[in-house]
Amino acid sequence: MEWWYFSIFSALLSALAAILEKKILFKEKALSFTVVLAFFNFILASIFFFFVDFSKISSFTLLIVFFKCILNGIAFLCVMYAIRNLELSDALPLLTITPGLIAIFAFLFLGEKLALLEILGIVLLMFGAYLFSIRKKNFFDSLKTLFKSKGQKYVLVALFLFTLSAILDKIILSKYNLAPAAYMGFQHLFFAIIFILTFVFLRRKFSNLKETFKNSWFLILILAIATMGYRYFEILAIKEASSVALAIAIKRTSVFFAVLIGGSLFKESNLLRKIIATLFLVIGAILII
Repeated sequence: MEWWYFSIFSALLSALAAILEKKILFKEKALSFTVVLAFFNFILASIFFFFVDFSKISSFTLLIVFFKCILNGIAFLCVMYAIRNLELSDALPLLTITPGLIAIFAFLFLGEKLALLEILGIVLLMFGAYLFSIRKKNFFDSLKTLFKSKGQKYVLVALFLFTLSAILDKIILSKYNLAPAAYMGFQHLFFAIIFILTFVFLRRKFSNLKETFKNSWFLILILAIATMGYRYFEILAIKEASSVALAIAIKRTSVFFAVLIGGSLFKESNLLRKIIATLFLVIGAILII
């Protein structure tokens, strides 16, 4: 199967996951929810260990995976805080800049080439993301408002960390040739460890976990299945694609589906403008391809 099929499947499941995350976070705390989700994810991902050849995995590779999981875990938690504090259609769009940043980083550090159309696609991705963020008539006032927003600051941190972790994904899967099954298993084991330790370190009450599990376990289980799906398809796409940015660009079109469907379900503001802006992102992704 072509790599872009994997990216499309990942995008659709990622959009479903974002909508479920917003619905759950209406009533649950971000960290408690993330810990419970990480537990469900690990239970589901443990199946992958039955298909792992442990003799082909080095401790150094696992160390890189663990470091990548720390970056990705912080980024994921930032997105959850953003989704909880912002409308879904405000929390997600900036993440679509990720393919542009990845393309630039991959060009600088991995030697991947950028064609003229890819550069134009990156520009359109950035312009589309900017349209999402307009708050004032003046360009610079809009940017100031964006950077002053508490929720958007979480997104900006996540954007930077997701960019770094995507580059590490390509290195781990290609240079160190870690099998997707092994990556899925160890990644979610590390996520569970990281989030539990974070919960303990911040001295949160375990009764919060019990309450979150009691109130939302079924939705979180469905979310965990969707999360397993989009992460696995994303790994397959990154491993097979000629460029990291290409795989991530298609996957990030999940924002369009999340904004269109989630924005309508939750009756979010300025939805038409955000949908139009998403079209720029889709065109940008197509040009990058």
